[in-house]
Amino acid sequence: MTLQSSGAGQLGSDATGREIARLAPWFHNLHLPSGHQTAPDHPLGDFPSFKWAQISGAIPADLSGVRALDIGCNAGFYSFELARRGATVTAVDPDEHYLRQARWAAQQLDPEQRVSFRSGSVYELGREAEQFDLVLFLGVLYHLRYPLLALDLVARLVTGRLIVQTLTMPSSPNGRPPAPDLTIDERERLTEPGWPRAAFVEHQLAEDPTNWWVPDDECVQAMLRSAGLRVVMTPGHEIYVCERERDSDPAAPLREAELDAALGLPAQRRAG
Repeated sequence: MTLQSSGAGQLGSDATGREIARLAPWFHNLHLPSGHQTAPDHPLGDFPSFKWAQISGAIPADLSGVRALDIGCNAGFYSFELARRGATVTAVDPDEHYLRQARWAAQQLDPEQRVSFRSGSVYELGREAEQFDLVLFLGVLYHLRYPLLALDLVARLVTGRLIVQTLTMPSSPNGRPPAPDLTIDERERLTEPGWPRAAFVEHQLAEDPTNWWVPDDECVQAMLRSAGLRVVMTPGHEIYVCERERDSDPAAPLREAELDAALGLPAQRRAG
């Protein structure tokens, strides 16, 4: 999104305030030990603190020994929260501007250096050898041209829980679950309320040309299931807590073969 704070509210003569202004604009309003905030005038309010209040209950209070991955970490708010609970965190973002903010803020918010920040996109994680006990995939999905590919890639990395947050559009009221199969002559049923759907944004949404897809709730949950994930709770609006589905999925071998081909890996048949 393009909704960001200029950081102008922190302009002042002290060194921390000057650094906040120098590193602006900010999308994460970090609360620093010095009493400063990085985005006190954020148009969404105290963001993402109010999102964390919804998510935090789905995460154990003690994350000692937990390996966590924060995809699209931005300035590191969620990474620092996980580190505060004892996790070792790999935080990834393709934007060097946000990574500069995160590395500067880590000097105050991550004194034990539990968070490792690095540049990269979700697609590059397809060759990640390490798996993670906890993965955060927050505010990223709708920015991707290839969202289902990204979900398949992320699902491979998860050994415990995956938490997804994504922009959605309103769902169809009073819809019925979609049929498991349709004939070629029943395609009009694809327009019925309750059928998973996503709006494609050709130009811009909220003045942001990277907002490509806006799915409804049914579509998000269907996509997660198709990636071999099971939604175990929805602690807040547009927030999905998932685990790997361990049951046999007859579509898994085809899904895994397509994913290997997309990554340029030798063909393999995996159980998921």
